[in-house]
Order: sequence, then C-alpha cells, then structure tokens
Amino acid sequence: MIAHMLDFLNRSPPDPVRLPLTGSHWPVLTILGIYLVFIKLVGPWFMQNRKPYNLDSAIKIYNIVQIAYNAIMLVFCVHFMIGPGNYNFSCIANLPLDHEYKNWERWVSYSYFFNKIMDLLETVFFILRKKYRQISFLHVFHHVYMVYAGFLYLYYYGYGGHGLFLVTFNVVVHTMMYTYYYQSSLNRNSGGDLWWKKYITVVQLVQFVIVFSHSVYILRQADCQTSRLSATWGSMVSVVFIILFSNFYVRTYILPKKTNSAVGR
Repeated sequence: MIAHMLDFLNRSPPDPVRLPLTGSHWPVLTILGIYLVFIKLVGPWFMQNRKPYNLDSAIKIYNIVQIAYNAIMLVFCVHFMIGPGNYNFSCIANLPLDHEYKNWERWVSYSYFFNKIMDLLETVFFILRKKYRQISFLHVFHHVYMVYAGFLYLYYYGYGGHGLFLVTFNVVVHTMMYTYYYQSSLNRNSGGDLWWKKYITVVQLVQFVIVFSHSVYILRQADCQTSRLSATWGSMVSVVFIILFSNFYVRTYILPKKTNSAVGR
C-alpha cells in the first residue's frame, strides 16, 4: 500500500490540462494555510473585543448559491456518468484524453473541487459571528481534507473516473445540508433546531457506507486496475469519517437524551 502511494505521489499529472489552482500544490496549500491561520489566530484575535457581526443576509445568499450550485452539479454529474461518459460502474475509469467528452469530465470534476474551496467560507462566517463552538475538530478536518484530497486526485489521478462517482454522493448531502441551513435561517427566531437536522448526519453516514461498500467491491475484482488506488483510499477514508460522524451523532443526539432522561427520574 505504501509503495503504491509513493508511486502515486511521484508520478507526473496524467492530464496535461491544468485548470485554475490545479497547476501545483502551492495555490491550494496557500489557501488552506490562510484559512487555518485566520480561524485559529487572526479571526478570534480580530473579534476579541468586537460584537458578533450580523451576517444574516450574506449567509442566506451564500446558502442559496450553494443549494443551486450543488443541485446543478448533481444533475450534470449523473447525466454525464450515465450519458456522454457512459461509465462502467463495475470498474470506473477516467475517459481517455482524446475522448470527445473529455472536457465535460474535466469541468464536472473541477466544479466539485472548486465548491470545496467555497465551503471554507462557512467557517469564516462562524468566526465573524463568534460561533466558536461550531468550529469543531471534525468541522475543520473535514473542510481541509476535502479541499486538499480533491486537489491531489485531480493532480495525480486526473479528472473524473472513480472519484467523480464517489463525490456525487457528497453533492447530494451538500444539497440537503445547505437547504437545511437556509430554512434554519428563516426560522431562527422560533428557537430550537429543525426536526430533520439529525437526518443530515444520518445521510452523511449512509454516504460513507455506500462509498466504502463500492470501493471494497472494486478492490475484490482482480481484473479492475483503473480504480484500484482510488478505491483503496476511498475505503480507508470512509472508515475514518464513519467513526468521526458516528461519534458526532452519539454525542449530539443520543447522549443528551439519556442525560435528560436521567435528570427526569
């Protein structure tokens, strides 16, 4: 496994087309570095003696943009994979460089990567509104991982293929999640969370189970080499996220109920 990873990291990009921010590691690492410095140091210091900013209008616009972006991306991903891309879901390969729909595959894949950079604004809003409790390890790790892993895939593996299939499930989750955020912003004065909030985490867990199951299915096929590294990484990361999100679900939705029940007795 380690040898495969080293070979992966040492090879040249398989696709000569480098879309914005994918030409080298430095643009993405710079963005993530600025992000981490802001949310851990500069942001809290800047807000220390200031009142939380009222960003309700900006957040509503951001959520609407994210809902539309993810919904459109979902339609294009599904249409491309079962239509022009004609993916073989038993062993998914990137389209050849000379394929007539290769640019479709490039831009559909890139749109997902760019959206992960857009997601970083969510944490910035938390800082400016002094919602520090929402900036958990899981929150930061998930955002940083998704940006850099997306870059690594595009740079070393190419656009599309097995990775595009896997992230399509994440697009479903994000469409649901930002719909919740928008609806919650409309009902902020009513107090309490919307009844279906916990089901976002359930859908996220289902997503990782599907990704893990399909990745293992790929790995069990000795004659499928095109998706092997992607499937190996996808299965490992899915296990990590299943553990993290399960822990979040238990701490947020199960343990408080048990505590309240004990107090009621």
